[in-house]
Amino acid sequence: MDDAVSTLTRDPAVGGLTTGAVARLLGVAPTTLRSWDRRYGIGPAFREGGRHRRWTAADIRLLECMCGLTNAGMPPAEAARAALAAASPEPLSGPDDHEGRAGRSASHAPGALPIGRARRECRGLARAAVRLDAHAMDELLAAAIERYGLLAAWESVIMPTLHAVGRKWETAGERYIEVEHLLSWHVSSALRRAASQRPPVAGSGVSLLACTPGESHTLALEALTAGLAQQGLPVRMFGAALPVEAMEEAVRRTGPAAVVLWAQSRSTASRALVARVESIEWGVRGARRRPVVLVAGPGWAGQLPPGARHPSGLAEALDALAAISRR
Repeated sequence: MDDAVSTLTRDPAVGGLTTGAVARLLGVAPTTLRSWDRRYGIGPAFREGGRHRRWTAADIRLLECMCGLTNAGMPPAEAARAALAAASPEPLSGPDDHEGRAGRSASHAPGALPIGRARRECRGLARAAVRLDAHAMDELLAAAIERYGLLAAWESVIMPTLHAVGRKWETAGERYIEVEHLLSWHVSSALRRAASQRPPVAGSGVSLLACTPGESHTLALEALTAGLAQQGLPVRMFGAALPVEAMEEAVRRTGPAAVVLWAQSRSTASRALVARVESIEWGVRGARRRPVVLVAGPGWAGQLPPGARHPSGLAEALDALAAISRR
């Protein structure tokens, strides 16, 4: 942000920027900014005469975070929760439990917690992570999954807290990297416990989940694994950086109804790999079968293979895989 914008937006008394000016600054449509304000609480703290939006420097920083997340392929509702959690100073510092900006909006994505309540849950989990309090993290994660269900807990509590903690160590000279690692470990443990609660139902096709070669981010796939397991759908989770040859062998041995390939970054998203997996066949002659391949993760944004299915989030991925598995 240049000096002129910083000076103009530092104090609401100076006037702030209009929605049109902010839209030009960020390269988005004014209607998009108004929609984000109305639906997700991503709006200015100050309104001229109580009506006209005037955006301060802090408001614009929040919008920049929101734009970055949506540009990376995150759905707007999830991006808003992550941006609000990242912008809040409470999760990694003070003990106050006020709702802040998010409390102004009662709008939220279907199946998700109201934003104000989700912010409180995020703050509690983040504080436990900063204290490196393993027992508290386990209790808070288990309680959130039990109270709200896996889908809402993941989208409204777990993922925004992970984003907030990750953003904190990135902006603090990596001081909090041990916090992120410990939190990720306990999230993974909570998801595995959730996945073990119900045996698979016979007769459904198996889903094979794997990160692309070179990709080490597994938590989103672990959440998907747990969601499928809770529905009684068989799943095989192969985790991080599965080599191409091992992936092909796993497909041939399991004969999956669907394969999900996760890529967190563009460097690990391979269209050639998708085509290779889609071409694998098994079964007797005359009744050969191939898997349905879904690509998942922000790494695929802007470079989807032709005709590829790219679920926008956990809920959409669960619905798609459930439909494929039960055919």
